[in-house]
Amino acid sequence: MQNSHGMHIMVDYTGFFPTVDNAADWMINLMNRVIDESTALRVHSHIEEFDGATSPPGFAAVVLLDESHLTAHCYSQKGWLSIDCFTCGSTDTAAIISAMEAAIKAASPSVKLEKYHSENRFIIG
Repeated sequence: MQNSHGMHIMVDYTGFFPTVDNAADWMINLMNRVIDESTALRVHSHIEEFDGATSPPGFAAVVLLDESHLTAHCYSQKGWLSIDCFTCGSTDTAAIISAMEAAIKAASPSVKLEKYHSENRFIIG
């Protein structure tokens, strides 16, 4: 039997065309709020917007946690959005992803979950 001390959840969406003014700012604010409402400890957050000059238009966002991280990566013209959350200890990774998904669906009714994958991490025997 394997025991673990962490959980990593990765989700992929299509059809992410939110009805908000600035999707990148909205996303980092959502990520910070969801983390602050969880038992995780936010250490730092950052978002980088891409204008299409070097990379396709979109954004990459990260919230660094004492327990690990929450990230979002979006190709805005294609409507692709990937979220991943890795936490260790007693933090409820699934609750973080669930809160993110509820807000994403409210802001982008056309969004469709394509993949949900969870993996135990910090396997300890």
